[in-house]
Amino acid sequence: MEITVSEWMDETFGPGIVWFVKRLSGNDTLANESHQAGPYIPKEFLFGLFPEIHRPEAINPDTEVSLAIESDADYRDIRVVWYNSKVRNAGTRNETRFTRLGGMASTLLDPESTGALTVFAFHLRPDGTAEHISVWVCRSEIEEDLVEEVIGPINPGQWRIWSATSVTDADELIRQDCWLCQEDIPDEWKQSFPSGAEIVEKAVSMRRGDQLDVDERLTTRRVCEFEIFRSIEEAFELERIKQGYNSIDLFVQHAQTILQRRRSRAGRSLELHLKAIFEEENLVEDTDFSYQPETENGNTPDFLFPSLNAYRDSQFNEGRLKMLAVKTTCKDRWRQVLNEAQRINKKHLFTLQEGVSKKQFHQMQEAGLTLVVPKGIFKAFHKDIRPHLMSLESFLGDVRLLKL
Repeated sequence: MEITVSEWMDETFGPGIVWFVKRLSGNDTLANESHQAGPYIPKEFLFGLFPEIHRPEAINPDTEVSLAIESDADYRDIRVVWYNSKVRNAGTRNETRFTRLGGMASTLLDPESTGALTVFAFHLRPDGTAEHISVWVCRSEIEEDLVEEVIGPINPGQWRIWSATSVTDADELIRQDCWLCQEDIPDEWKQSFPSGAEIVEKAVSMRRGDQLDVDERLTTRRVCEFEIFRSIEEAFELERIKQGYNSIDLFVQHAQTILQRRRSRAGRSLELHLKAIFEEENLVEDTDFSYQPETENGNTPDFLFPSLNAYRDSQFNEGRLKMLAVKTTCKDRWRQVLNEAQRINKKHLFTLQEGVSKKQFHQMQEAGLTLVVPKGIFKAFHKDIRPHLMSLESFLGDVRLLKL
């Protein structure tokens, strides 16, 4: 009998089970036809669950474990392998992956799954090692929302380890020294949580990155900003949590407030970073770009170029209008932007999603949509797609031409 994601979460969360949650990248699936296909999971995490593969002297040590993709009724024994040629000075690889998943017949290796939020639930023995893995690959925005309502938002390139007793985020392993100590946090932020714009402004001040191109600047600041956010969150909320609650309703209400703030931050952060970069690149708001203007039928594209006034001027050359939508993931969301500015046939979408399937990319092209992504993730896309991607720097170059 088919189960829902809510039922699956109820069954797989509790003592003796630990979740690993990520969005599948083009490297995980077969979307970029990489020979590295197979979901990547950090070795620091897997060594604890499968200590038998932590043998640096062995060539690509591995083990088998049963895995059930319960969102698609796919059950098989898979291989957990540490590709360790680098530590043996015999190559460049030093990573752990799952293989023998059944090729493209597996949802985990289906290019159409690229960008999908995926939960790996590791069932543990009493000694803490893993004896079985249950997997849910979210099939819709609704399923992703249900998972993220429980654990918080997960962006492309991030992951979260979640159990009944602890939570670990990817950013905890790649901190950029942007964590604010108590004495570094303004007093007013301890009384009233700062806005997303204020936190982005702080990240910009700590990571100006004048020597970096705009793609690298954006990526570096996003990591820094999330670290600032988490440090403020801890300073703002931890003491309140330690004080305890008089009722379950108060506890749930507080938890929902924290999760809602995280979702709000995830939804707006990328737009605010782009706006900051546009201004640094000497684009003037309402002259060179408009931020979230209202077009037809109450639609609000994230950015219009050169301005809303130009867009509303029927005499203005439509060929000199541009629209940039912003979404951290685009798998199920890219069609939402197509009607946001009806005068503009060729639209652009900035995303951090690490790859799309060739089928979906062709659909985007036919709809007149161009993907804009940071240069650093071009390699996550299929080689046939890469020439058609735009970096942020390239997009800005086109925008600058509008001023000539």
